[in-house]
Amino acid sequence: MSALAPIFCSTNIGSLSDEMVRIKPKILLLDYDLPKLDGVGGIAALMKLNPDTKVVILSGPITDEIEWGLFRTGVRGCCQRNIESEQLKNVIMAVQRGELWIRRTLSWHLLNELVMITQEKNKLKQTIGDLLANLTRREYEIATLVGDGESNKQIARRLAITERTVKAHLTEVFRKLDVADRLKLALIVKGSMSSRDTTQIEH
Repeated sequence: MSALAPIFCSTNIGSLSDEMVRIKPKILLLDYDLPKLDGVGGIAALMKLNPDTKVVILSGPITDEIEWGLFRTGVRGCCQRNIESEQLKNVIMAVQRGELWIRRTLSWHLLNELVMITQEKNKLKQTIGDLLANLTRREYEIATLVGDGESNKQIARRLAITERTVKAHLTEVFRKLDVADRLKLALIVKGSMSSRDTTQIEH
């Protein structure tokens, strides 16, 4: 394990919190039963001190629900406290490469999470697409240019119309999309970009 040094050891949550800020370790091997750690919530708070630190939990037997909760918090690996040193080295190297060290029996949780995230993204894209479909072709064109960061003057010049006309169209766009400013409009437009090729505006 010396090749993976330097190593800092802390036996209490106070000094560990201080060192998380001072040293900013790349890897943290954290005992789940560290006094005053306070379970998943305490681990989440500790990780906020340095979000770049990759945390590996060492524990005794814990339930699948607790272990999955740790991964959802952002932990990169979980293993038994009595793990062999050579195997622990494999865990650290895998986590350093950006991998998760997760039991196969928990893989279905990971797959379910990915499916749910994908479904939510698809619903959001559909909702955004439905909103944009309410715009006329000209309104959609102007909204897209706003999403690209162009000013009213630039849009007017590009489309060969007056700034007053641009403002009138934008007022209608804001009303239809129920947004109050250009930033929110830009976020909506950008959110639709990945599905933009399949969005047809016919008016």
